[in-house]
Formats: sequence, C-alpha cells, structure tokens
Amino acid sequence: MPQFTSPRPLQLNLRKPRNPLVAPALKRQAGRHQSPQDAHAQRQRARLELRRLVHERCPDNDP
Repeated sequence: MPQFTSPRPLQLNLRKPRNPLVAPALKRQAGRHQSPQDAHAQRQRARLELRRLVHERCPDNDP
C-alpha cells in the first residue's frame, strides 16, 4: 500500500525571528576617535601651558 507524500519544496526559506534590538545596533557607528597627531598636539600645548604657569610663579633669576 503506497503512502501519499506531498512533494517537498526545493528550497526552504525558514528564517529565525529577528531580534528587534540587533538591527539598530548593526546600523550604529562609533564616533571618530582622536588621531595620534591631535593627541600629540594637545599634550604639547598642555606641557607648554604648564611650563609657562610654573615660570610665572617661580621666575628664574639666575644669570
């Protein structure tokens, strides 16, 4: 006695349900990080400012 079987589709498109929090997270982009040259210039400005402040408070009177 042959049993009837329905024809199977050639390709199944079974997708898992999407997590609604994933899509916005994938589209999010991080902010632009500071370049090494900018960081170096910022440290140099701070160093010069500190040197100037120290020199104003304690001026060298040495010849």
